[in-house]
Amino acid sequence: MEKIKVGVLGATGSVGQRFIQLLENHPYFTVTHLAASEKSAGQTYGEVMKSRWKISSDIPAYAKDIIISLPNPEVTKGVQLVFSGLDASIAGEVETAYAEAGVMVLSNSKNHRMDPNVPILSAEVNAHHLDVLQFQKTKGKIITNSNCTIMGVTISLKPVMDAFGLKSVMLFSMQAISGAGYPGVPTMDILGNVVPYIGGEEDKAEVEPQKCLGTVEGGIIKSADFKISAHCNRVPVFDGHTVCVSVSFDKKPKKEEILKVWADFQGEPQKLGLPFAPNPAILYREENDRPQPRLDLETGRGMTTVVGRLREDPILDWKWVVLSHNTIRGAAGAAILNAELLYQKGFFN
Repeated sequence: MEKIKVGVLGATGSVGQRFIQLLENHPYFTVTHLAASEKSAGQTYGEVMKSRWKISSDIPAYAKDIIISLPNPEVTKGVQLVFSGLDASIAGEVETAYAEAGVMVLSNSKNHRMDPNVPILSAEVNAHHLDVLQFQKTKGKIITNSNCTIMGVTISLKPVMDAFGLKSVMLFSMQAISGAGYPGVPTMDILGNVVPYIGGEEDKAEVEPQKCLGTVEGGIIKSADFKISAHCNRVPVFDGHTVCVSVSFDKKPKKEEILKVWADFQGEPQKLGLPFAPNPAILYREENDRPQPRLDLETGRGMTTVVGRLREDPILDWKWVVLSHNTIRGAAGAAILNAELLYQKGFFN
């Protein structure tokens, strides 16, 4: 099949840069449209990013000569899909405009996540939620990622929920500074410190997993009925969100039963062999002191959810630790995987 022309909104930001990096030589997509603020519009991406590129690899050659525009669907020139890394202050209106113009929007922003017929899509977890797209009124459609904090958590919950049912979840996050974007958290605030507050984060962590793990009924997504209590903290780690999770089940499983459903877990991306699909989707580390961001973050090219320390919980039933790469699995990589799923399911034919 011919490659699909795609764009990146918010191309100069942290998530936008990750999109630019990960889309280089992609087998399904070719980037032809980059959008950013007035400060960057009218210049080439290479000119703008000389001193602003914050990823260890070089700026991909394909992107350097693309002229940045303001976010405007009228200048997309055949683009069928945009990946949005826009700030929430403008994302809602801009993403709606692209959808109204017939462009598929895959968003990392919070604005549309709780719309009843907009999927919070995690490709391994809830591919069936794509059924609600037909009920969106715009010619193009909007799909969102979840908050990066709960992406790996939801993936770890999916197979155990299907097997044993969920009653309640308690989670404690230790979130990397890259999750705050660039320049992010001031040095004097984070070095040698833990900040026990991230604005709006706990609210999102307490509602988005239920929607991700919910059912489609009457053209809308009905959230699952288990409860979550979340504590979200910023820690001095550059990349990688670590989350401690405690769970009570409808039917308490044995340890070996949990390990088996994690090991056996495959979603649509693995079954279809999508380019960004991690295999395995979930990797369990047996060591007592794993997972660790320094050692485990790049597992599966940053797309695998790494789990460890499964043990009984004296208040709930079981507890474990989840690590996921917040800018890859929790943002750009997840959106690209979602786009690959759309491609293979014929949404661009």
